[in-house]
Amino acid sequence: MECRELYPQWLRRAPTQPNLTLWSTSHAASSHSSSSSSARCQSVHAMRVTMQSTQLRNWTPNIDLRARVQKVASLPPTYKGTTDSAARLVLYSTRCASTFGSRCSSSVLCTCSRGSSMAPAAVAVAGGRKNWSAECKNLWRVAGPVILTEIFQFGLGFVTAAFVGHIGKVELAAVSIVNGVVEGLAFGLLLGMGSALETLCGQAVGAGQTHMLGVYMQRSWIICVATSLLLLPLYIFTAPVLRLLRQSAAISAVSGTYARWCVPQLLAYAVNFPIQKFYQAQSRVWVMTAISGAVLGVHALLNWVVVTKLGRGLVGAALVGNVSWWLLNAAQLVHVVGGWFPEAWTGFSRKAFASLGGFVRLSVASAVMLCLEMWYYTAVLILVGCLKNPEIQVGAISICMNYQLWTLMVAVGFNAAVSVRVSNELGANHPKAAKFSVVVATTTSAVIGLVFTAVALAARKQMPRLFTGDDAVVNETTKLGYLLAATIFLNSIQPVLSGVAIGAGWQSLVAFVNIGCYYLVGLPLGAVFGFKLKLNATGIWAGMVIGTVLQTIILFVILARTRWQKEAMLAEERIRTWGGSIDLPSIQENQEETK
Repeated sequence: MECRELYPQWLRRAPTQPNLTLWSTSHAASSHSSSSSSARCQSVHAMRVTMQSTQLRNWTPNIDLRARVQKVASLPPTYKGTTDSAARLVLYSTRCASTFGSRCSSSVLCTCSRGSSMAPAAVAVAGGRKNWSAECKNLWRVAGPVILTEIFQFGLGFVTAAFVGHIGKVELAAVSIVNGVVEGLAFGLLLGMGSALETLCGQAVGAGQTHMLGVYMQRSWIICVATSLLLLPLYIFTAPVLRLLRQSAAISAVSGTYARWCVPQLLAYAVNFPIQKFYQAQSRVWVMTAISGAVLGVHALLNWVVVTKLGRGLVGAALVGNVSWWLLNAAQLVHVVGGWFPEAWTGFSRKAFASLGGFVRLSVASAVMLCLEMWYYTAVLILVGCLKNPEIQVGAISICMNYQLWTLMVAVGFNAAVSVRVSNELGANHPKAAKFSVVVATTTSAVIGLVFTAVALAARKQMPRLFTGDDAVVNETTKLGYLLAATIFLNSIQPVLSGVAIGAGWQSLVAFVNIGCYYLVGLPLGAVFGFKLKLNATGIWAGMVIGTVLQTIILFVILARTRWQKEAMLAEERIRTWGGSIDLPSIQENQEETK
């Protein structure tokens, strides 16, 4: 039997104040009465209260509850959502004695909502069991659209390379180097600078401070645009930079021309990444997916017209890329400012210029963490380019990296999803729910990674034929098959752990881990294996795998030692520091209403 109590004084509060709903689950057993369908709970012996406001701590009320016993199935068994404008508090372990001498052991969920239009589904913990399927749905609600969005946006560069490849080998090599080295450096840095929003916006949504999301996004725009201006010399002087990296003169010259025409894309990245995090924090990513898919279609059509039909060559391909990225930004901005986010976007504000110092520190930490991961593969590619017969070695590595990038899209989706879930739950002061989300996300992504790993092992001899007909490149790629499979499995886990770090705000710590594992262990070992031991591309890749294994182990140790309740308190403090406020009513107000 279950005992449901609605406390009427709190339920009748004004819409601008929290509404309080008490749910209690009781199992009454009485040997004297079997026909009674109701019982009276006379007293509450103990209530342990976990709350987000300091005003609500150490509350042990003695309330005379009247309950109507009714038979229902059970409460939902797990926390499965957060709210963007609600402050929630959870009451545990209510024990009440009935007039018939029976005991009621109850778990009470008390949800305090300020009239949010995005109220979460009912959530609870029953018997200590976690609802795995419910958490999977929450993760896939974000991960699925993000995976498709990443595929569509990755497809922009893929389509450009496909059309440019028909112009000539030098042009294709130039586009590949600009995309992999120059834009890879800028893309990673700007994506990292924008990733601070994943921490702040996600925790603000969980704490009910949705109105701060627009301000946070504007702050991130300021920082990312300033960063893009600092990166302009890299685009302008691409040719001499590539010459310093021992690239050929012909490819360096063509790459320099292409990079200068891609400057508008650099500014587009600075605008786009904060918008992405704005959408993701609110789990409203299907809009991004639809826009990205439509822009990819337009991009392919424009490339066919400009590059193939009009013969504008490499410059035409760069111009089409500029148009496509800014079209993507324009469509997303129209959706933001057009009234689809009334709570999160309240217009441009001077508050965007406040607290920039702390915001910059978190942004830089995020950028360093992500850049060290993304540039790791760029460094491997540069090392391989310094080997003998670099055409064969680079070709083999490029084929492996292309397959790995496509499989990495799933892990990137879970990276975004677990970042949103962890930040939301920590912001809502649900540390156990955050921890459970980490377990579900890591396990799910690892299982999917095992599938991709099996495919890579089974098709290690056939897969290279999809990319090239050169027997030497095919043989070299086949040798890398086992290392590729190991990399795919590791990269199904490592990005998820990085997503946890972003959601919890551990960017600085993980940045130091990346420096040690990647650049003090992985790359030096790869150089020794590749050049000293004459293992070539296989040796360099083996060093990279060792660095990734070490990093993954350290991140697991950090997770195992994490005190999630402390992380929830830090999330609340972070929200207060950067402009948010948590304004639950005082206990005195509630007691005065009941008189």
